[in-house]
Amino acid sequence: MSPLGVPCHQPPYGTITGIDLKSRQIVWQVPAGTLQDTGPLGIKTGLQIPIGMPSLGGPTTTAGGLVFYAGTQDYYLRALDVKTGEELWKGRLPVGAQATPMTYVSPESGRQFVVVSAGGARQSPDRGDYIVAYALPKS
Repeated sequence: MSPLGVPCHQPPYGTITGIDLKSRQIVWQVPAGTLQDTGPLGIKTGLQIPIGMPSLGGPTTTAGGLVFYAGTQDYYLRALDVKTGEELWKGRLPVGAQATPMTYVSPESGRQFVVVSAGGARQSPDRGDYIVAYALPKS
């Protein structure tokens, strides 16, 4: 990291990568996150530039072909298409998560939910103690 708190190499600083396990080849690779909630000297830029940020927390993949990811330094839980890496949806969190989301199907309703813990992103002064759940659309 530079004295400004910025990585000393060319972006993207972090990526999410889809790999074909049979061929062992990269199928897609996208920058992980934006500058929106971070910046030099701890000043938030507010810019949704997909620069790919250093991250903590892994993805969760569903049988329905979605990849959920919240390991970025911006305050979003994202759903990506498992085949293309295209961002299909994102939900704003109260603070950064930098956590691995989990998913479950309610035994009562049969509906699928995605849950993530949001406690604050590394290098952000914003902190919290949240468990955030989203329901997937009814099938």
